[in-house]
Amino acid sequence: MPVTGDQIAALPLRWEGDGSVSVLMVTSRDTGRWVMPKGWEMDGKKPWHAAEIEALEEAGAKGHIGRDCIGTYRYPKIMGDGRVIPCRVRVYPMVVEELLRDWKERKQRVRKWFTPKAAAKRVDEQELADLLMTLHKKPTRQSALRTLLKAVG
Repeated sequence: MPVTGDQIAALPLRWEGDGSVSVLMVTSRDTGRWVMPKGWEMDGKKPWHAAEIEALEEAGAKGHIGRDCIGTYRYPKIMGDGRVIPCRVRVYPMVVEELLRDWKERKQRVRKWFTPKAAAKRVDEQELADLLMTLHKKPTRQSALRTLLKAVG
């Protein structure tokens, strides 16, 4: 296991009828706090593809993932042996098209849609809260989201 870590995360999103956006969060397996689907980079996989796999495994979310990182945040990862590894997480936006009823970690996590503002209040990492708040009023100001939305059509 690395001494410092680069991780990837998916930011699963859906657009509401009023033009606002909702964010899909999941609970962590260990503490039950609200997080985004995330994990370590995967050998042989592009980072956005690894984030897409995490979204499927942890949240049962399928859709279109952006290739451009929407932002980053840092947090201290506590390992099973008690070591703390400083991690930097690159976040990739994902437009959710389907939520599976049956997915790999469904018995270990809870998933729920939140407004970006409500999600920001529930996360522990200030940088992640700040990133979520950028989606609160005008989500399409994020160039990575505009690019993704054009690709989705």
